[in-house]
Amino acid sequence: MRVAIACDHAGYPLKKRIVEKLMEMNQVVIDLGTDSQLPVDFPDFAEKAGRAIQSGEADRAVVVCGSGVGASIAANKLKKVYAGLCHDTYSAHQGVEHDKMNTLCLGARVIGEELAVEIVEAFINAEFIDDDRFVRRTNKIKRLEEIG
Repeated sequence: MRVAIACDHAGYPLKKRIVEKLMEMNQVVIDLGTDSQLPVDFPDFAEKAGRAIQSGEADRAVVVCGSGVGASIAANKLKKVYAGLCHDTYSAHQGVEHDKMNTLCLGARVIGEELAVEIVEAFINAEFIDDDRFVRRTNKIKRLEEIG
């Protein structure tokens, strides 16, 4: 799987550990920055990850900022990007399985490194369940996206 990863300055230390984990899982990592702890704006990096999803360059994305909230808000402004802020493994896999989430947002100042790695693993290993009720619900989400 091709996984885009992006972060702001607050997420940079955690991003490095997540990249290591993704490589251990034999994922194709598309690192979109930032590459330091110098202050940058999270919407710019959420957009980079979202554009990778939109273009088909990436199958999934992970975006890390301080709380994860800003990254989630920004990413969800882009069509075809379905971002969820997850700080537990259940939400990370259920978001993919039931809701077709393709972008995971994490708060580096909220959770520890090892939990973050477990959440990423749950997100990457999950697959959408092609059940009528989940298809019906995700189609309703797509309609909302179309009408704005």
